[in-house]
Amino acid sequence: MTKLRYVVRRTLPSDIPSIVKLCEAVYPESPPWREEQLRSHQSVFPEGQFVIEDKQDGTLIAFAASLIVRWDDYDWKTSWRDFTAGGYFTNHDPENGKTLYGAEIMVHPHRQGTGAGTKLYKVREELARDLGLLRIRAGARLRGYHRHAKQMSAEDYVHAVTEGRLRDATLSFQLKRGFHVLCVIPHYLKYDPESMGFAAIIEWINPAVATAEDFEHLRESEFHKQS
Repeated sequence: MTKLRYVVRRTLPSDIPSIVKLCEAVYPESPPWREEQLRSHQSVFPEGQFVIEDKQDGTLIAFAASLIVRWDDYDWKTSWRDFTAGGYFTNHDPENGKTLYGAEIMVHPHRQGTGAGTKLYKVREELARDLGLLRIRAGARLRGYHRHAKQMSAEDYVHAVTEGRLRDATLSFQLKRGFHVLCVIPHYLKYDPESMGFAAIIEWINPAVATAEDFEHLRESEFHKQS
């Protein structure tokens, strides 16, 4: 299996049934995206929705969904549900927002480690650059936290991951992509036994748009002040 057989493209309405099946494979213990939610994404922001297709057999192996938000409209402890308007993206605000919010990236369990996730992060960064957005933010679900919850807080777990003492399958990958942790919040995902509801709010700053003040705000974030 080679990376050359994969192609990244925008999501089409005809992809929706395959995306639902992909969700069921990736999150077997959580409710999948509903077809009406995915149709809404296509309606409000088709440019922000991507899939990766295996050119050899036409299988969809990965999926990414995003929207633009005005970050000041939300509290730091806002849940995924509120950031995404219940998964419908009807709060998409391209006129006033300068933050691309990464609502989802998933790769089929049998295709992880093939570079598919990296491709989706790259195309999302390209989208932010093309639209002149300041940043990408997202909630990184702490996929491995359930293994350490009895020994440490979620904040201590994230510190251990950022310092390289522990590896988290999701957050460690995002840190390698140039993201930084801003804070750790509870109750981000309601149905996620692996993270136990905890997530790290992460940020990638667009260097073509950001000012020195934007980078200073990053250094002054709640998580960095705790470090």
